[in-house]
Amino acid sequence: MSSVAEKLQRKSQRPVATKQVRLKLVYIDFWSTVKLSFLVAVSLGIVLVVATILIYLVLQSTNIFSTLDATLSEILGDDNFSITDTFNLAQVSLFAVVVAILNIIVGTALGAITSVLYNFSVRITGGLLVGFTNN
Repeated sequence: MSSVAEKLQRKSQRPVATKQVRLKLVYIDFWSTVKLSFLVAVSLGIVLVVATILIYLVLQSTNIFSTLDATLSEILGDDNFSITDTFNLAQVSLFAVVVAILNIIVGTALGAITSVLYNFSVRITGGLLVGFTNN
């Protein structure tokens, strides 16, 4: 009597012929590229905003801003200057959101431009040759 595991082991010991397939990438769909680059840019924009807020909160909780305030007031001779008043969390978050929106626009446009440029270059070069195996 043999178990299922033994049968599978005997089955996997047979030599399997590897098949190779060579394909050419000759076209990239414009709208698929735009959608994918938009989603990647949105995810990177969310990461940018969250990271900016977290870094600000860490800097504030470690009292780096108060140390920097004291150093700058000694250098400038102005006791009324405060970094936390100039750059508060709302202003830093708003700036991060604006930069993230600009990155989304630029990232989507770059994805579209890359797709168009690749499709034009395929007419000259013939495409990108890609090989696949089944192992």
